Amino acid sequence: MTGKTIAIIDPFHPRVIETIRARLVPGWSLAVTEGPDEQQRARALSRADAAFVMATPLPASLLEQAPSLRFIQKLGAGVDRINTAWCAANGVAVARLQAGNNIPVAEHTLLLMLAACRNLPRLDAQTRAGRWDKEAVRGENRHLGGKTIGLVGFGAIGRQVARLLSGFGVRIVYYDPVQASPEDEAALNAGLLPLDDLLARADVVSLHLPLLPETAGLLSRARLAAMKPGAILVNAARGGLVDEEALVEALREGRLFSAALDAFSTEPPVGNPLLALSNTVVTPHCAGATIDNFASVADRAVENYQRFLRGAPLPEGDIAVAPPAG
Repeated sequence: MTGKTIAIIDPFHPRVIETIRARLVPGWSLAVTEGPDEQQRARALSRADAAFVMATPLPASLLEQAPSLRFIQKLGAGVDRINTAWCAANGVAVARLQAGNNIPVAEHTLLLMLAACRNLPRLDAQTRAGRWDKEAVRGENRHLGGKTIGLVGFGAIGRQVARLLSGFGVRIVYYDPVQASPEDEAALNAGLLPLDDLLARADVVSLHLPLLPETAGLLSRARLAAMKPGAILVNAARGGLVDEEALVEALREGRLFSAALDAFSTEPPVGNPLLALSNTVVTPHCAGATIDNFASVADRAVENYQRFLRGAPLPEGDIAVAPPAG
């Protein structure tokens, strides 16, 4: 199990790199990319036995340049940026971290909800510029208390959001292909609704689904049009879940009050018209990014790689591409 090299191809903060390095098995080493381009990433991967990745895509063109690579650990839940079909065909196992980021993502989701209700970016900019528009604000801003919050996706993150909302005096409804148990619904004060019913009733709609072929474009033009007038959309999941062109129109026309977005269809979203609107709150796909959480993320990543090397089973919820038989 000694002598293994793990590639790091994301532009991590030095503290994150050191957090990973401190948890390596003696004899293991890191091959850290020296730049953000594919050539530099390929150089790091070319000598790696495994890769720990966060947001950087792993297309076939990059994977083909990693002859010794046998294991990829996603340092989060979504694996839509990894070419898992290529991995399956070429004997490369892929693991994810189920619920690895649920607490920071849920906290960031709540942050986005509150910032959207209170027009926080605009108020911050106006106050810094010397404008003191307290009474104008009173005619526009909202609070969460008494509202209906619709959670689209009720896995680990959606349920953690429900827990955080428990003190806000809101009604929680959710949509998920798999209904929660009656005990969980009671504990979280949440009720299941069909997606279209949820969209029609919710004052705030928050997305917590992975990006899969069956979820791509889930919030289509028709579904955005069917949302409750004046509702708020929060997306700390994946940009591809939403028809962004239709969302821009709904926001410009005032059919939606606001959108708070941590994810975009193309990232970084250079030139995306959502960035130019005054009724959006935007962050750089950083909902899960806290140094507090990363120590446990690194521990789980190292443990999964050790399990792989021993031939021990990975946690069932962490398997994205199963290790080759034998």
